[in-house]
Amino acid sequence: MPQIEPADHDQRLKVLLKEFFEQFFQCFFPTWAERFDFTDLTWLDKEVFLAPPQGEKRQLDLVARLRIRPGQPPPQPGNPDLLALVHIEVESRESAQAFRPRMFEYYVQLRRDSQLPVLPIGLFLRVGLEGVGWDAYEEHFWEHRLLRFEYAYVGLPALVAEQYVSGAHLLGVALSSLMRVPAERRAELHAEALKRIAQSRENDWRRFLLAECVEAYGNLDEGQRQQFQALLTTEPYQEVRPLMLTTGDRARIAELREVGCLLLETKFGPLSSEIRERVESLSLEQLRQLLVDLIRAQTLSDLHLED
Repeated sequence: MPQIEPADHDQRLKVLLKEFFEQFFQCFFPTWAERFDFTDLTWLDKEVFLAPPQGEKRQLDLVARLRIRPGQPPPQPGNPDLLALVHIEVESRESAQAFRPRMFEYYVQLRRDSQLPVLPIGLFLRVGLEGVGWDAYEEHFWEHRLLRFEYAYVGLPALVAEQYVSGAHLLGVALSSLMRVPAERRAELHAEALKRIAQSRENDWRRFLLAECVEAYGNLDEGQRQQFQALLTTEPYQEVRPLMLTTGDRARIAELREVGCLLLETKFGPLSSEIRERVESLSLEQLRQLLVDLIRAQTLSDLHLED
């Protein structure tokens, strides 16, 4: 499996999932994708305080408020409310044991604060479980079960990468780099995923987000990397090379992101999490342009980072 650092996956996948939120449901929960109205969606910047007022403060990964499509049943029988919250938490640890009670605590807080139906989903990067399904947290008092809380999950390591690389949704193509891949096919599927992205009609920014995910989690060893580079010299994969990020590109992107945020804060004061996420999502050329535009900008809105 790829070496996954929480600080890395958090921003990368939050930005990717926000941009391809509807495709996340189309890939893994297609029935629900038909029920939600993704054109009426608001992202919430949610913090959860555990054991207030001195409890540990945690920032939830993704919380969206969206409407149920006309003609679809309400999420809770007997409750006519057609608004709901979707909470997606990304987990990079190798066990779900500590994750389960945490998801329950988050659910209780969100439900109490919003008074809306809440759909909790865990996205596991290193725990496969059954691929896509429901996991549960339980509390007992001796032999009596006091509660059972269930949340939906996607366990990427248990899914078959080939099915998603050739699937209809580009988010699935990008996330295939975290799925189960035979070692002898890893280089080929890595190239095929990037080819699908390069040939897509997505704009440069969205292609960049998708390709960055594939490259970040591709986990090619030296032999597989050589095989991959050899594939890029063949005719079917000519479109992939312009999409590639070299090590130098990644270093420059990380440096420019840091410099960009520092200059923005120096000029305009503390940044919201939405602005930071927008800067994190910019490509190398977009970051360079941001630094140029900063010279002339009088207000933060001049930079169109909130669009």
